[in-house]
Amino acid sequence: MNELSTLADSSATGSHKLTYPNYYRQILLRLNNMKHLILSLFTLLAVSHAAADYSRDYLDTAAVRTADSEGTSITYRVFNESDTNPKLLLVMGLGGAGSAWGDAFIQNIESQGFEIIVIDNRDTGGSDLFTDWGTPTVWWQILKYELGFSVDAPYTLDDMASDSIAVLDAEGHEQAHVMGVSMGGMIAQVLAANFPNRIKTLTSVMSTTFAPHLPPPSSAAEDNLRDLAGGDAEASREELMRARGFHPESMERHLMAIFKTGDRTQEVRTITAPTLVLHGSEDPLIPPAHGVHTAEQIAGAKFVLIDGMGHNLPESYHDQIVGLMTDHIVAYDQ
Repeated sequence: MNELSTLADSSATGSHKLTYPNYYRQILLRLNNMKHLILSLFTLLAVSHAAADYSRDYLDTAAVRTADSEGTSITYRVFNESDTNPKLLLVMGLGGAGSAWGDAFIQNIESQGFEIIVIDNRDTGGSDLFTDWGTPTVWWQILKYELGFSVDAPYTLDDMASDSIAVLDAEGHEQAHVMGVSMGGMIAQVLAANFPNRIKTLTSVMSTTFAPHLPPPSSAAEDNLRDLAGGDAEASREELMRARGFHPESMERHLMAIFKTGDRTQEVRTITAPTLVLHGSEDPLIPPAHGVHTAEQIAGAKFVLIDGMGHNLPESYHDQIVGLMTDHIVAYDQ
């Protein structure tokens, strides 16, 4: 409540920008956009994965390994392990454990000759959960963010990037290629920026720098939410999410990590790793302008718009995505 008191005091003295009526309107409009973003993140990504054919039988054949990330236990699996295979780290998005990638995508990448390291982001899978921290009041935290105050979160994207480094250390890998989707793309960007000597190449998929001027989710995402909202549909959706490796209870904390980290444009501009940015032309959650903006910040980055793809990884696009990523890695893997 100290922050509320500060706002009230500064408004009374005329020293705070909230004294201007136009700023009130801007805050309300931006907060409304944030609300749509939050709702979309909680439903659209998981539902789009759930709607597709999914199997994790192959994923579950790999032994679970554990790394210590400054006191946080991080679990992961390794596929196609060989000293001679290029190392590829995969980082999943909001609320997703490594199993959310599904068998088909992992096996497609494996067929290209990569050793694949599939991490369970903190707060998912077998990694340490942060349930004792509690569930944030999302609207309040986003309002604080919009007003320039610090957001409460148990960790940041920087912490999650450090988890990946702990996994590479545990495996004895000095360097690896990294691919991340959605929030995982944000983590991959942080990895490339914070640990330039550890990341050979970056592939950022349907992700963003989180710059505030970028467009919000489209009306198509909102329509999807209305169709799926409430009652039995909501319960069924959560069941599907859990079966496919998503943790609904962790999504809000992951979201707070994104907001606590904030706009990363300046950080992204420091990335020197060869970068490929992929984005679906029909992404209603994180519109293609986010991918364009990401690529524009990184010297030499290549942007590819994938025609017809939304904010998901349907099997019909696996060959194209894996092919583009493989060509990118092979061009730079030494």
